[in-house]
Parts: sequence; C-alpha cells; structure tokens
Amino acid sequence: MNFLAVIVAALAGFAFGAVWYMTLSKPWMEAAGIKADENGRPEGDTMVPYIMALVAMILVSGMMRHIFALSGIETFGKGLVYGFSIGLFFISPWIMINNGYTSRPFKLTLIDSGYATFGCAIIGAILTLF
Repeated sequence: MNFLAVIVAALAGFAFGAVWYMTLSKPWMEAAGIKADENGRPEGDTMVPYIMALVAMILVSGMMRHIFALSGIETFGKGLVYGFSIGLFFISPWIMINNGYTSRPFKLTLIDSGYATFGCAIIGAILTLF
C-alpha cells in the first residue's frame, strides 16, 4: 500500500471537509441543533472532533486504497467515480439511517452525505495519482 497516497488523500478529504462545513456552517449547526457562541462557533468547540475526523479520513483513505488495489482501479476517472460511489452508496445511506433513528432533520443528512460523497470522490481521485 502506498502510505504517502493514503495520507495525502486523507488530508485532501479533511481539507475539503473544512471548506464544506465552513461554507454550510449555519444550516449545519441549525439542522444538528448545535448552539453557537458569541463568535458564531459551536459552543464548547474543542480539537477532539477535528482529531477524530482526521483519523477517520486516514481510515477511509486506507481502506479505499486497499479496495482500489484489489479491484484494479488505477485511473483518475475511475478513482473519482468509484470514490463518489462509495460515498453516495455506502456512507450516505448509513448517515441517513443514523439521522433517521435519532429524528434528525433530513437537511442534516443532505449536508453530511454531501461531504461523504464529494469527500470520497476527492480521496478516490487522489489515490490514483500515486
């Protein structure tokens, strides 16, 4: 396994998440029921969720690399499409199940699933560059 590819792809997925959630911070916080402090940031904001997100991106990237290697996915286009498909058809339904059972607004599912889908597409595309 190409560890550099896994780390670079994970960092790209993490960076995309930062942009995604900064852009959608207000609707995401509203849908998730998170209160904002006086600066508009989530109350009680700590580094823990960010560290967990980075670890999760490394795990996702590593497993995608493994799947790609076993499946012969080696081109940028295939990496993009298969990554997109993993996000849309594996991760997003799971998010929908979790949000559905906790009676979360569907808007939250759309926001989080969008990140999973496009984030995995980015990870998949980058994995094929190495």
